[in-house]
Amino acid sequence: MSSVAVLTPESFAEHRSGLKDQELTGCVPEDEAYIPTYLEAFPPLPEKSAAEAKAGEPSGAWGSKIKPIKASVITQVFHVPLEERRYRDNGQFGEGEEAKVCLDIMQRTGAHIELSLAKDQGLSVMVTGKLDSVMKARKEIVARLQTQASATVAIPKEHHRFVIGKNGEKLQELELKTATKIAIPRHDDPSTSIRITGTKEGIEKARHEVLLISAEQDKRAVERVCLEKAFHPFIAGAHNRLVQELSQETGARISIPPPSLPKDEIVITGEKEAVAMALSRIRAVYDDKKRKTTTISVEVKKSQHKYIVGPKGTTLQEILEATGVSLEMPPLDSVSETIILRGEPDQLGPALTQVYAKAKSVMVVEVTAPAWLHRFIIGKKGQNIGRITQQLPRVHIEFTDGEERISLEGPTEEVEQAQSQIQEIIKDLLVRMDYTEVVIEQRFHRHLIGKNGTNINRIKEQYKVSVRIPQDSEHSGLVRIEGDPQGVQMARRELLEMVQRMENERTKELMVEQKYHRTIIGQKGEKIKEVRDKFPEVVINFPDPAQKSDVVQLRGPKNEVEKCGKFLQKLIAELIENSFSLSVPIFKQFHKNIIGKGGANIKKIREETNTKIDLPTENSNSEMIVITGRKNHCEAARERVLAIQRDLANIKEMEVAIPSKLHNSLIGSKGCLVRSIMEECGGVHIHFPSEGSGSEKVTIRGPAGEVERARRQLLQLAEEKQVNNFTAEMQARPEYHRFLIGKGGANIRRVRDRTGARIIFPAPHDGEPERITIVGREEAVRLAQKELEALVKNLDDVVEDSMAVEPRHHRHFVCRRGQVLRELAEEYGGVAVSFPRTGASSRRVTLKGAKDCVDAAKRRIQEIIEDLESQVSVEVCVLQRYHRAVMGPKGSRIQQLTKEHQVQVQFPERDDSSTGPDPQAPQENGEASPNGEVVPRKCDIITITGRAEKCELAKAALLALVPVTEDVEVSYELHRYIIGQKGSGIRKMMEEYEVNIWVPQPDQQWDVIRVTGQVTNVERAKQGLLQRVKELQAEQEDRALRSFKVTMSVEPRFHPKIIGRKGAVISQIRKDHDVSIQFPDKGDEQQDVLVISGYEANVEEARGALERLVAELQEMVSQDVRLDPRTHARIIGARGKAIRKLMEEFKVDIRFPPPGSDEPDRVVVMGLPETVDNAIDHLLNLEEEYMLSVTETETMAAYMKPPSRYGGGGVGGGGGEDSNGGPAKGYVVRDAPWNAAGGNKAPDMSSAEDFPTFGVSVAPKQSSAWGPKKF
Repeated sequence: MSSVAVLTPESFAEHRSGLKDQELTGCVPEDEAYIPTYLEAFPPLPEKSAAEAKAGEPSGAWGSKIKPIKASVITQVFHVPLEERRYRDNGQFGEGEEAKVCLDIMQRTGAHIELSLAKDQGLSVMVTGKLDSVMKARKEIVARLQTQASATVAIPKEHHRFVIGKNGEKLQELELKTATKIAIPRHDDPSTSIRITGTKEGIEKARHEVLLISAEQDKRAVERVCLEKAFHPFIAGAHNRLVQELSQETGARISIPPPSLPKDEIVITGEKEAVAMALSRIRAVYDDKKRKTTTISVEVKKSQHKYIVGPKGTTLQEILEATGVSLEMPPLDSVSETIILRGEPDQLGPALTQVYAKAKSVMVVEVTAPAWLHRFIIGKKGQNIGRITQQLPRVHIEFTDGEERISLEGPTEEVEQAQSQIQEIIKDLLVRMDYTEVVIEQRFHRHLIGKNGTNINRIKEQYKVSVRIPQDSEHSGLVRIEGDPQGVQMARRELLEMVQRMENERTKELMVEQKYHRTIIGQKGEKIKEVRDKFPEVVINFPDPAQKSDVVQLRGPKNEVEKCGKFLQKLIAELIENSFSLSVPIFKQFHKNIIGKGGANIKKIREETNTKIDLPTENSNSEMIVITGRKNHCEAARERVLAIQRDLANIKEMEVAIPSKLHNSLIGSKGCLVRSIMEECGGVHIHFPSEGSGSEKVTIRGPAGEVERARRQLLQLAEEKQVNNFTAEMQARPEYHRFLIGKGGANIRRVRDRTGARIIFPAPHDGEPERITIVGREEAVRLAQKELEALVKNLDDVVEDSMAVEPRHHRHFVCRRGQVLRELAEEYGGVAVSFPRTGASSRRVTLKGAKDCVDAAKRRIQEIIEDLESQVSVEVCVLQRYHRAVMGPKGSRIQQLTKEHQVQVQFPERDDSSTGPDPQAPQENGEASPNGEVVPRKCDIITITGRAEKCELAKAALLALVPVTEDVEVSYELHRYIIGQKGSGIRKMMEEYEVNIWVPQPDQQWDVIRVTGQVTNVERAKQGLLQRVKELQAEQEDRALRSFKVTMSVEPRFHPKIIGRKGAVISQIRKDHDVSIQFPDKGDEQQDVLVISGYEANVEEARGALERLVAELQEMVSQDVRLDPRTHARIIGARGKAIRKLMEEFKVDIRFPPPGSDEPDRVVVMGLPETVDNAIDHLLNLEEEYMLSVTETETMAAYMKPPSRYGGGGVGGGGGEDSNGGPAKGYVVRDAPWNAAGGNKAPDMSSAEDFPTFGVSVAPKQSSAWGPKKF
């Protein structure tokens, strides 16, 4: 065996330090199983210190240091003289013990240390780091690099604790401040000397500080005097008055131990003179009482001691004050009954009299009563016992829980009265009360109590009993019933019945996402009520919404809970499936077309696609329509909605290829650039691919002409961005923006055409509403900016002008909270228009703002006045009862009318009086009565104001909104089908046609249905109703034809084959013949009967098909074939693909044995005799073919074993074993990183310790194997 040198980190460090000159040689340990450590096998490379990096060549980019934060780092420099240096014999500076010591201190404190030699060979030390690190490092440097001197300082023993301070904080502060070690003798050590170790300078500082602390304490004095405990009450005085007076007189603090503390020591602290005076006074009192007092002992029952002591010892103090006698009471835990009286002889008699008086002033009696009666003795809310305590207030009555006794305490006479009253109550209760105890499992307790105590409260009130159910924390099943004997037995019987019912119950928890809870419950609980009605015996509990729990609990009979659980799971699955959502962008102007007249289009799409479609509100700027439902239904609805848009607007979709790197710049800040293009090009939709997708396709959708225009602008903008992109920003008040843009964008378009720059205004809710962005070539941007700034400057020049407006027109401008004036201000750069006050006859109207804006606003006001001059008013008579129908929901119909015809419609005040013609009798369908003599009421007159021609059109449209009523003849038998389940059918028709449909009560049996609404809607509803009648009649006829049924007998063993895999066979028969085929349930008596229902011809055909199938099944045979298990997987194929193909080819069924079978080679083939034989032959051929491959593979595997890393491989190579026949261990080391806890974790690539950077010093966690670093 060859010898090798072993160099440990310690020996190498000693070698470099020059402390050991001997040569180290060694060998591998004699034990060959020795495993080296990771550091021994792979010693770390040496690291370069900061000091060496400064002294040597520049380290380059890798050696750059991160500058420390100056605010948290300090630097201290101090000098160690040559004569005080501990290490002075080093051969080369920076390589001896001083360097090693500094390195160790740096690692322990985190401070940076630099050493340098002065001319006088003294050592200069510079320490840098955080304050606490620098202080600790300095203390250690002084202790380890500087020769240490020591000195002692003697101060009084009692001053030592002030040097130490609270929790030793003062001592630590002193040691850090002076860089010394201060040793204070233990409290049990009689020495008064404190030893200080450190440098001469540090020792002087520490000594000075210690003496200062002692000097401060010298000014104060502490006296401890031991006087017999028995005389302390005389020193303290009654109620501590004597000692308090003494403290006030002398200014000293006197601490007398309390009576419960067996200490004789009295402590006096304060100024020396005050302490001396207080001490002399106390000794005088003590000596006097010791000389004059004597003692007597008396025996008093232990139970009466507390009456002698009194509350908080007040009675003892009263006796002391009155007689000057002190009482010494035995401890409470002592069995002694002796009380010692100490005082002057002439006062002992009166004191003894008071002691006996106090002891006998109170009597204690115990009354026996069963524990369960205590609460009844006390009474409801303490009534019974309260009555006694009111009569006898000095009697204290105490009930002990679980014990059959009641304690009475108080004056003798009153206690006797209370005792007799309580005994009478007990006697009465024992006659008319009873109790029983029932053991009920704790799991049933909360069900017995019920929600908010409903069950248990009902039993209590019904049977007039009290029921005590133990708390869960008691882990007890004992339920106690107390009260009237008959009621107790009845309550017991009912509780046991409830328990018996609950034992047959079970609880099941369903996990349902909380977001579906409200949907399952339904509005006002309608949907969950249906489920509860269907399963009345099941209690369904949903968690509180605040708990954010997904657990829904079902409780009830086992079978019902299972059925209810399956029903709810099916319902949840449908909810999840129907919760898919799509957002479709549709131009705002087409939303009304998608809704259709009266919502006809949107309702039709919703019904036909079975989806929920939500449109944004009218005042919303959103164009997104949200479709919710099943995925395929949502996609179908989206296509229908997009088709309507395409038909209406010739919508076109185009894709433009733009480099993805330009997408962000084209979108602009917060989408401002792309938004400006969309607004300019008629609101087209431009969709960029998601960031990071790498796609270059940008989709543009909108009207054909606008799409092409947007494409050109987008490509032009992209080209500008690539060639020469320049952007400028300017500020303008938001109210100027609309004026700068102009009507229809005319003003801004002129600027764009002249300069070629793109001008982008902020969106209404933008964070910077005054910013205008200009994009394009630099010269174009500068020119556009100049023109805009000139326009803004003109707008900033405010002028004031006036014009004459007739007073009769003033109201039009200021009504509706000044809406017309607000529109003028928004359109014309914030111009302020002021009209005279209401009632003033002035015609003068003042306009204030930018000159151009004022002129434009004046022109617009003049146009409005001309329109007002040409207005007329037309009165339309519509009965008051129809006004609400004419207005429509939230006035929508009348708003639409005024908007379309540009008129104003005013309705009269409502008149609820009965004067005038009967509104219900003479008029029908909104027409006047035939005699024409009835004068219309004022409340029936609707006024329309506007231009004459538009008023006439609005009048015709208004009359068309007046509802009419028509009767439709429909057979009484069809009424319930037209109404539908819970009125869904009739509601659907009313919503679709916007009419009111009245169906007579079932007991009337009328063949008429009445329809009320607008003329056109009523006609449509009438046609729809008649069409529905035809459909129902056809359905009745078809239902009768489809109700034909036949039964056939089929042996149960053939049922699985008839059903097929996943019901494929039976489903195909049902589909081919359009019939329903029912198989018997498991519990049915006739297990061989199949029921076929449908059209008669189809039923006969289906029966024939089933009979043929059964005949084929009866001819089938079953045979076993033995196949080697190693070939099964190959025969079955991936996911059973090969065996399925084989079964289809030979028309047979093949079953392989399950894993762990007793006969792993037995395969069953079932089918017709000839097909079974053919299939078996084919299987045997496959086995033979696959066995050749299996044998060849196994043979090759024997020669393909992996070679050993330390020796031969393959055949005869040892098979991965070493020369000794054992498995090769490889190269093993101890304490390797991969063996550490959490070794499976991937290494931290960002760690400077695991992956150090070359040239940068990293503080190691342990000393390097290559020795200490240089400074």
